[in-house]
Amino acid sequence: MTVDIDKKGPEDTPPQAPQAIKAVPVRHYGRYLSAFIALAALGAIVFAFAQGEINWDAIPEYFFDSRILGGVRETLLLTVCAMLIGVVGGILLAVMRLSKNPVTSSIAWFYIWFFRGTPVLVQLFVWFNLGFVFEYINLGPVYKDEWSDFMTPFLTALLGLGLNEAAYMAEICRAGLLAVDEGQTEAAHALGMSHSKTLRRVVLPQAMRVIVPPTGNEVINMLKTTSLVAAVQYYELLKNATDIGQSSGATVEVLFLAATWYLIMTSILSVGQYYLERYYARGSSRQLPPTPWQKVKANMLSLRRPEVAR
Repeated sequence: MTVDIDKKGPEDTPPQAPQAIKAVPVRHYGRYLSAFIALAALGAIVFAFAQGEINWDAIPEYFFDSRILGGVRETLLLTVCAMLIGVVGGILLAVMRLSKNPVTSSIAWFYIWFFRGTPVLVQLFVWFNLGFVFEYINLGPVYKDEWSDFMTPFLTALLGLGLNEAAYMAEICRAGLLAVDEGQTEAAHALGMSHSKTLRRVVLPQAMRVIVPPTGNEVINMLKTTSLVAAVQYYELLKNATDIGQSSGATVEVLFLAATWYLIMTSILSVGQYYLERYYARGSSRQLPPTPWQKVKANMLSLRRPEVAR
């Protein structure tokens, strides 16, 4: 009996390679239409400003004017000082708000309720016009002077912005403190750490991951809110730009100049906020988010065509 070794059964035949799938990309006509409408609207805005009677040469002429640079310096100084008051006051109010003492907790609640419930411009006007109520400020042997001489425009702006910011920072800090697990505090107390030391060494470092992002937004918002202090005769960027515009006749042009300076400063602060958030994300993320330079480098490398294997 002979066996035909050349004869193969169905189970011996190799499987055929699957056919290539012809994928047809879905066409999103709505995206094309929305992009066209957005570009058309942008072009119409640019065309309208190009046809308007705007002296664009006034912007580079006054861009580095000494009064503009002085206003930028005063804006940054006021932003830093007001945020220092806001951060320190916010931490203090947050601790008071979370205290088991009903008196301190109620005082903190009333402060936050009042300063968050009234416009900051109204608060600035109140500080500026308190001279109609108090003729003198008398601190005994420490200080005594007329209220109008004591409450300068800078002090008015500093108190109005700083005390208002403390109310918002209090809620941000309170949210950060509540985000830390109570077991961390209990473990610190079990090791014999005091309440203040536990707050400094254990709770606050972990709460910073929650506190930093909204605080960065508050800094940027504070930089823009400083423009309101022009109403109380404090010469920051907007006030100086307005005076230059009125004297030169280029009112709109100088306002565009001021807006450009605000954009530059807020952009720099946004970059700083990004790296600060990245720093505090080390303890919660296995892999840190890429920096802008790393994103650009990765996109450039992705444009290179891979070598074809031979």
